[in-house]
Amino acid sequence: MIKVSVFYPRSEGSSFDMDYYCNSHMPMVREKLGASLKNTAIDGGLGGGAPDSPPTYLAMGHLYFDSVDDFQTAFAPHAAAIMGDIPNYTNIEPVIQLSQV
Repeated sequence: MIKVSVFYPRSEGSSFDMDYYCNSHMPMVREKLGASLKNTAIDGGLGGGAPDSPPTYLAMGHLYFDSVDDFQTAFAPHAAAIMGDIPNYTNIEPVIQLSQV
C-alpha cells in the first residue's frame, strides 16, 4: 500500500480553510478518484515540537492506494480539477510525498 501525503507548510501570511478542505475539496477528490482510493485522512496542525511553538504544517491530507500505478491512473484524468481547486481553500503551495506503508 502507498500513501500520498499533501503537506501545507505554515509561513507568514499563509491561510488554510479547513472547513472547505474537509467538506468540499476532499469529498470531490474521493469522488473523482473512485474505488482506487482506499482511504483518506486529514490532519490539522496544532503546534510544533517545542511548547507553544506553531505547527510546521497547517494541514496534511493523506490518500491511500494499493500501488503507485493505481494512484497515477486514478489521479491523471482529474489532476487539473483537483489541483485547480487549491486556491479555494489555501494560498499555500503544497508539498507532495509518496510513501510506502
